[in-house]
Amino acid sequence: MRQLIIQVPKGQGQEVLDLAKCYDGANLAQFEASNNGGEIDVIIVHVSNRKVEKFLGELENLSKVHVSLMPTGVMALQPPASEAPEQVKDVQERSPIEIFLSGLQSIGSWRGFLGYAAVAGVVVWIGLYTNTSYLLVAAMLIAPFAGPAMNVAIASARGDRFLLWRSLLRYFSALGVTIAIAFFLSLILQQEVATTLMIDSSQISAVAVLLPIAAGAAGALNLVQSERSSLVSGAATGMLVAASLAPPAGIVGMATALGRWDLVKGGLFLLFLQLCGINLTAAILFRIFGLSTKGSRYDRGKKGVFPAALSVTLIALVGLLTWQFFNSPSLERSTRAQRANVQVEKAIQEVGLAQLVESNVRFTRPEIPGQNTLLSVVYVQRKPGVKLSDTEIQQRITRAVQNRLQEKGFNVTPLVSVNVLEP
Repeated sequence: MRQLIIQVPKGQGQEVLDLAKCYDGANLAQFEASNNGGEIDVIIVHVSNRKVEKFLGELENLSKVHVSLMPTGVMALQPPASEAPEQVKDVQERSPIEIFLSGLQSIGSWRGFLGYAAVAGVVVWIGLYTNTSYLLVAAMLIAPFAGPAMNVAIASARGDRFLLWRSLLRYFSALGVTIAIAFFLSLILQQEVATTLMIDSSQISAVAVLLPIAAGAAGALNLVQSERSSLVSGAATGMLVAASLAPPAGIVGMATALGRWDLVKGGLFLLFLQLCGINLTAAILFRIFGLSTKGSRYDRGKKGVFPAALSVTLIALVGLLTWQFFNSPSLERSTRAQRANVQVEKAIQEVGLAQLVESNVRFTRPEIPGQNTLLSVVYVQRKPGVKLSDTEIQQRITRAVQNRLQEKGFNVTPLVSVNVLEP
């Protein structure tokens, strides 16, 4: 439930109490007070989350109404005491006005916002430069990308062009600061090559779009649900939203300093993919949970903004996915490497001279002009009764693996290293 402290001119307090009773208000109280304008009635009301906006809409018919809305949940207990467990079980979603107003509050401070973006840039750079993966997790927690991304979805659902513009500005401003910090740190400390963690973090999967779609749904549900309806914290969902934003932003800055435009392209692809995927699912969920262009104490939403924003998001998302799959394997190397590993195992089985011990298939760190280099390091053990030399086994397996990868249309230059082991 939510607590509201309502101030109205003296004599209108009973009318507010009657309205509160119509909305199943609990633990109602009224007393007289005074302010600079004279005598007033003060009413304390507790109503369920989903009824807050409609109740506020009814109060707008009264004159000179001042409302203080408590943003945290309240347990309104009533006699008899034995029914307390049942009274607190009815936990409902937040009202649309609460979700919208919380989004507006988060776009106020620029200094702290950009400060966190700068700190995230430093932490993600250290993590990528020193190959320390847990620092990437720390950067995800610090990075302030989740707020603007969710506000874009709130603005799309509400049809608020002002909030949409401000949220997009904050989103790209934060990314720009993080990228710039990583860029200048790489220049100042004279970084010359891409680190292993940079390469590993830049590998894009064919199903990369599922992460922002899930992050948008999780972020929207977290903002809609009452704080007591779930054990999932806001920090956890915020980290999910930032999970694939902080590392790519750092990679873009560092790769720009190194002149590794292949890594820059992959990082920018992920940054735009995140925004589109998050906005698509989150905006739809916000609409389902009641956010609309008009509401209590809110009248600046435009009906055409939501379908327009959703259409632009869908077109951009389809364009990004088309670019990803028509530029294979550069934007889906993680998935292509896994699939190639399967083909390596099948090729060894077809040759029949040795048993597979282990295979490691990956795209290489250095870029060789004119080719997509796929390195396959294979360890095999000769089968009993095979009399061929190690060199002959290596040559046959190498040819079989290379031919199979070419036949399956992997569009790579396969470099194969076969090691024959003896038990």
